[in-house]
Amino acid sequence: MNVRAKKHLGQHFLKDEEIAKNIADSLISDTYNEVLEIGPGMGVLTKYLLKKDKKVHVIEIDRESIEYLETAKKVQNLKINIIQGDFLKIDLKTLFPNQQFAIIGNFPYNISTQIVFKTLENRHQIPEFSGMFQKEVAQRIAEKEGSKVYGILSVLTQAFYDVEYLFTVPPTVFNPPPKVESGVIRLTRKKDFSLPVDEKLFYRVVKTAFNQRRKMLRGSLKSLKLSDKLREDPIFALRPEQLSVNSFIELTVKIEQDGNRN
Repeated sequence: MNVRAKKHLGQHFLKDEEIAKNIADSLISDTYNEVLEIGPGMGVLTKYLLKKDKKVHVIEIDRESIEYLETAKKVQNLKINIIQGDFLKIDLKTLFPNQQFAIIGNFPYNISTQIVFKTLENRHQIPEFSGMFQKEVAQRIAEKEGSKVYGILSVLTQAFYDVEYLFTVPPTVFNPPPKVESGVIRLTRKKDFSLPVDEKLFYRVVKTAFNQRRKMLRGSLKSLKLSDKLREDPIFALRPEQLSVNSFIELTVKIEQDGNRN
């Protein structure tokens, strides 16, 4: 039995065993006992996760894939928890009450950034994350300041996780092959993954700055109605891609302390 890849779900099934093994082996931390794989498809990555000393959960929205995995579980007596559902809608706190777990997967391109944002929201439970993205998205997440691809996703992810770009994957190892290359990255949660500022304000500053990335911060952050005194700070003469993650945190501290802030 084979599962038919469905375009509306963004399915591209990995068929290269060595790459699947390498993705599974990219999880290296021993700070958790459970792993959640998103979009397992026909389980090429799953079988390598099952060789690890971890409890494996998979979540899949495709009913046909669920039937395939349920059959494999029964025939091969696999110790795996299969969940049918949408990762973006599931309550992770209910699935993993007070537990640390890792996230891994060959992510559908159309929801990959949403998967990252949900991971950030639940970072207190997710010490490690490894997955395959469209190459450009993977590079953007891992990019440092000074680059044109450095942006909102880069800053918000790197505020809480150390990001490593691991390797590039060609289209030929998928069925059907996508039109672009893929990239695998690993996120490792920082020891201190809290911010010394209001998190909502930090998100607002970063998003507002990059929404007008060609402007200096003095112009792009005008909607925050900052005091004239604060806007004289040299940092406001910079453009957002020139600021490191720590500089964005420092900027948010300045804004938080500004008496005229809206």
